[in-house]
Amino acid sequence: MDPLTHLLSGVVLGRAGLARVSPQSRWVLPLAAMAPDVDVLASFWGSETYLAWHRQWTHSLVLLPLVAALPVVLVGLLSRGRMPWRRTYLAALPAVALHDALDVMNAYGVRPFLPFSKAWVSWDLFYIVDLWIWAVLLIAVLGPMLGGLVSREIGARSGTGRSAAIAALVFLVLYGAGRWLLHERAVQTLEARVYEGEIPRRVAALPYPGNPWRWRGLVETGPFYATAELDLREEFDPTAARILHKAGSDPEFQRAEQAARNSEAFRVFLDFSRYPLWRFIPADQPEGATRVEAMDLRFGEPPAQRFVATAIVTADGRVLRSWFRF
Repeated sequence: MDPLTHLLSGVVLGRAGLARVSPQSRWVLPLAAMAPDVDVLASFWGSETYLAWHRQWTHSLVLLPLVAALPVVLVGLLSRGRMPWRRTYLAALPAVALHDALDVMNAYGVRPFLPFSKAWVSWDLFYIVDLWIWAVLLIAVLGPMLGGLVSREIGARSGTGRSAAIAALVFLVLYGAGRWLLHERAVQTLEARVYEGEIPRRVAALPYPGNPWRWRGLVETGPFYATAELDLREEFDPTAARILHKAGSDPEFQRAEQAARNSEAFRVFLDFSRYPLWRFIPADQPEGATRVEAMDLRFGEPPAQRFVATAIVTADGRVLRSWFRF
């Protein structure tokens, strides 16, 4: 999920009761809820390095205790008063766990079982920026603050905001369950159709922002991918799907593809991508070279250029350069 969602989730956990364990917990919990994204530092070494590290080790179950310790140590060193280290650390653990759980819910996913398994886990339930989650968390955080200001003006006792925080956490659970049911229905709808005479091999129902009934359908068949908008309140028409044909079995394309696969950019990209669409385009320079592109269809489709690995391959199979961009 996005940084604001993680920040607000940490504040809400604190308001729900975890901040009571120590005076420093109200600072530790928001930091702990964002701590797994410390892997963003990998972006200083380029997009390929970032893709190779993002949502991997720092989001794994094995390193969860260590990631939770980072904000505790940071706040403890900056804190002037004594801090109950053990209790504060135990409060940070669920904040990190909530971060990882929220990241599992979207299409990007995480690798939670490193180093034992490199499998990506993504449930495709939430859009990366979910407006409903934003709204509920903001109300839970800002509502009691505004209510406290009003209470002080009239001389009344202000509330703690605990009830609103607990309600927000309950909403996350119920909202996730509801999205799961809708997602299952969307997947079943996509699987039950035939696309230009082809039966689906794999399907994905990817969330749209704002509307929980709308999904972006992604269907893989043998010769092509099909993409379509799916509204669960309406009848789905598979003939309206956009067809994206896969590259043919031309020997020249196969040589170029194999050469590109051996490059670092493609190795990292294909380790991450679930639905790569390959394209082979004559390169401007040098003569006879091929521009090889692979796009992850979860995050866009031609002509959009999102999550694309590119290589320039010569006629004799040498990779002149390769790169990846978001």
